[in-house]
Amino acid sequence: MKEIERKFLVINRNYRKEARPVPYRQGYIMQDDKGHLRVRTGNGKAVLGFKQHISGFSRWEFEYRIPVADAKEMLIHLCADRIVEKDRYTVLYKGLLWEIDEFHGRNEGLIVAEVELSSEDQFFEKPAWLGEEVTYDPRYLNVHLARHPFGEW
Repeated sequence: MKEIERKFLVINRNYRKEARPVPYRQGYIMQDDKGHLRVRTGNGKAVLGFKQHISGFSRWEFEYRIPVADAKEMLIHLCADRIVEKDRYTVLYKGLLWEIDEFHGRNEGLIVAEVELSSEDQFFEKPAWLGEEVTYDPRYLNVHLARHPFGEW
């Protein structure tokens, strides 16, 4: 499935009025210059996912549900220190679903919001809690944060 996503820093926590956090833990099993394979647990579910950059801010993304127990074992034994922990808030704003991630652990202090679009040129209104766009800055990709945490920048 093709994913078209824009990413922004968050300047305040007003989105919290509209949503409850869901803790996520995700780790990276494999990564190269073509893409990455990750495992994620959250909300009582687990997925194995693959992402590969296409162009601009479009990526291929494939996710498959797996048993939570398997995912926990993968996180422990296959991901080593390539793990990201975060609370995710989902907020519907002007017809689009925003995912806001408040990072913990080695990425504490970082808050990023993402929105999926139907095309790269789709217009959307930005919520007041959005700051600078970081879509094209690879440092803000979760796969990068797993190896180069925000707390070490």
